[in-house]
Amino acid sequence: MGVMCTWESEKTEMEAFCRKLVVAAGKDDEGGRNHHLVSYYEDGDEKGTWLCVTSGVSYVGLALVNHLLQLGYSLRITVENPEEMEKVKEIEKTAEGKLEAIMAKLTDIDGLEKAFQGSCARTASIKRCVFTSSLAACVWQDTAQSDHTPVINHGSWSSESFCIEKKLWYALGKMRAEKAAWRIAIERGFTTICPALITRPQFCHRNPTATIAYLKGGQEMYSLGLLVTVDVTKLAEAHASVLKAMNSNASGRYICFDKVIDS
Repeated sequence: MGVMCTWESEKTEMEAFCRKLVVAAGKDDEGGRNHHLVSYYEDGDEKGTWLCVTSGVSYVGLALVNHLLQLGYSLRITVENPEEMEKVKEIEKTAEGKLEAIMAKLTDIDGLEKAFQGSCARTASIKRCVFTSSLAACVWQDTAQSDHTPVINHGSWSSESFCIEKKLWYALGKMRAEKAAWRIAIERGFTTICPALITRPQFCHRNPTATIAYLKGGQEMYSLGLLVTVDVTKLAEAHASVLKAMNSNASGRYICFDKVIDS
């Protein structure tokens, strides 16, 4: 479980984390916009508490928001500009007062403070946090000296030197960002999900940058049996399941996929 702390110490940690995340994200990840944090405030019965979802109207963010609302959670989400705020109005029509949006970029510490802490008089405590990384942070390893297909599990990390050599900037950014998150939050209630290539009708059209970046090196992933996908709805369900499991002290990294591309 996360530890109680004053906002000043928490703010310092958040500033350090956000700086690392933006620097690590890389050019293919729009300054970290494809990372998501789902943070939980302990304040009474679980489904009566607030969750905060960053980048709440991105493709994955919308799936997360819709699923969590269906489960009865009250949500605060961050958006980056007035255009995204307009998208929130469509969701609010069916959210029954359980959705708030706050404009804040990942580099806007004061905006994130407002989103994470809310407007209550007392200092809220972030008890649990789920961070969306990528399977790309796990799969890229130098196998030139091995005759065996690599086994990828929750302990696998992409090789920084290999990613640089092969110019796999998306994977490099995801790996660095997740490692930065772990360095900052290792003593708190923290979990990461590493999803495969995210799919669903229209996904490639609505999220082309991340899709193309993920698929760089796709032929090699395919030949190694590592080209896998996950439906965005199942990914949203996985976030909710992991968040709930953290009630029983679940933690660590979770690889998320539902299909292996083998033909």
